[in-house]
Amino acid sequence: MSEFVLSTGGTGGHIYPAVATARELLSRGHTVTLLGQGGGMEERIAAEQGLPFFGVRAGKLARSGQGRADPRELLRAGGGLIEARRFLRRTRPAAVVGYGGFASLPGVLAAQSLGLPTVLHEQNARLGLTQRLAVRRALAVGTAYPEVAGLGERKAVLVGMPVREASVEREDALRQLGLDPQRLTVFIMGGSQGSLALNNVLPEVLRATFPGGASAHGPVQVLHATGPRWLTSVAPRVADLPWYRAEGYLDSVLAWSVADLALTRAGTGTLAEAAYHGVPEIMVPLPESAENHQLFNARAVEAAGAGQVVEQAAVSAQMGAAVLECLMPPRRRTMQAAALARSPEGAAGRLADLVLQRARPEAT
Repeated sequence: MSEFVLSTGGTGGHIYPAVATARELLSRGHTVTLLGQGGGMEERIAAEQGLPFFGVRAGKLARSGQGRADPRELLRAGGGLIEARRFLRRTRPAAVVGYGGFASLPGVLAAQSLGLPTVLHEQNARLGLTQRLAVRRALAVGTAYPEVAGLGERKAVLVGMPVREASVEREDALRQLGLDPQRLTVFIMGGSQGSLALNNVLPEVLRATFPGGASAHGPVQVLHATGPRWLTSVAPRVADLPWYRAEGYLDSVLAWSVADLALTRAGTGTLAEAAYHGVPEIMVPLPESAENHQLFNARAVEAAGAGQVVEQAAVSAQMGAAVLECLMPPRRRTMQAAALARSPEGAAGRLADLVLQRARPEAT
């Protein structure tokens, strides 16, 4: 069996697909190390998941106010590249997999400089900047979309979006979370680090939508993952609502397992998790997402009948009515079926197959 390094970090959308791939490779008897920014959220998640981790420095490839790359960030990236080279020269993995984001770049470029096989995973319909820097020397790119702008067909292999393929029986998940099994559960999740815009608006919108925690479709409870940094600003605003629970961080499998409806952003990872668990969504795309890709993601889910789009500027005016409409039993059942039809089940296995095919010959 062989050693693999998964280079990832920065956001949950980059990290959790790596975790899912790691689980798949481990189940096949291989060993895996996650490589990313030391002290970043990837290090915390790796520890929570019991996965080996190697941390390096990583610099964001952002531009300064003068339109030039910030030299401090370039120095960090260069330092991370040196650290990653030392680690990879010592471990000589069968392949290195890059998941995009600034924190993945040191590992991928270091691997390519050492002549190690590299495979990329691109979750969006357009190659990100870090992936464009590495794609020429990558042996293959596993994609979540049939066509990816900026990527030739020769390297593209459609695998889907790897997610953690685990669920918990609803009753057990409700018990573990301390929720009422007699209530419909609305899950709010603004991404792995939370969404300030959603946190600012949704508590008041849902307070007005569900007076006393009631709706025309039955009693309701809200499970709101605020992101750790925003909990102290959200929790006091809902402290008087026994049916509204705000948490900085939630186990995603438990949360998705209890959700009857989710109010989310529209990152590919979030949409894939919702589809795997068959949860209808009301999506509020991040307006600042690169090339507005979240809006295009959300429109595709809406067109499939698995969700509804409410743009950020319209949340206060439209979200309450949208929630009540999507909780109607016939509409909810239809959306659940449409979500399950989009399930990415098997994506982690397909990406693992691709990695093994491109790995050094001794990998089995």
